[in-house]
Amino acid sequence: MKHIYCLIFLIVLFESCKEEKSKIVQLPSDSIFNLASNWRNQNNDTLQLKRLQGKTMVVVMIYTTCKSACPILVSKMKSIESKIDRNEIKDVTLVLVSIDPETDTPEKLKEFAKTNNMDAPQWVFLTSTESATQEFANVLSMKYKKISPIEFSHSNIISVFRPNGELVSQEEGSIDVDKVVKTVRETVKKG
Repeated sequence: MKHIYCLIFLIVLFESCKEEKSKIVQLPSDSIFNLASNWRNQNNDTLQLKRLQGKTMVVVMIYTTCKSACPILVSKMKSIESKIDRNEIKDVTLVLVSIDPETDTPEKLKEFAKTNNMDAPQWVFLTSTESATQEFANVLSMKYKKISPIEFSHSNIISVFRPNGELVSQEEGSIDVDKVVKTVRETVKKG
């Protein structure tokens, strides 16, 4: 009788392992989720970017002490978020990546999120090392340069990624919010 129970247990275990294996999805070679760097979010959780897979991502790089371009980019991100259908927002992650990891600690990012009413679950703020930040910026073709101890010159780019991490589109310069929202909606529908 023991042998039958052991056999049943092994069959159930084997079947559950097959199910888990079938859920593993191969990432495309150009997926942002292939980057292996470690990041910390506004809650001070350590994560790799692949933890964000499964949702359409809207990404921008900023720094919280910026007084010129970044407030505009933050405003554009908030506008994008407000125009996404509330039924679709659960399938979207809005990611703000700091280009100033020295200043933008997880605590600073959390405070920035709260001050700017960006503390709902769809908002993710990330900070990492200088090298990880530069690698991320290079993948986005985003240029930035420290021009003083508290100031950076940088590109103004908002990027949209598929749930598998493939880049769908980028808006640069004066961002067309409606165009980004349209791209997000189409990407969410395609899954």
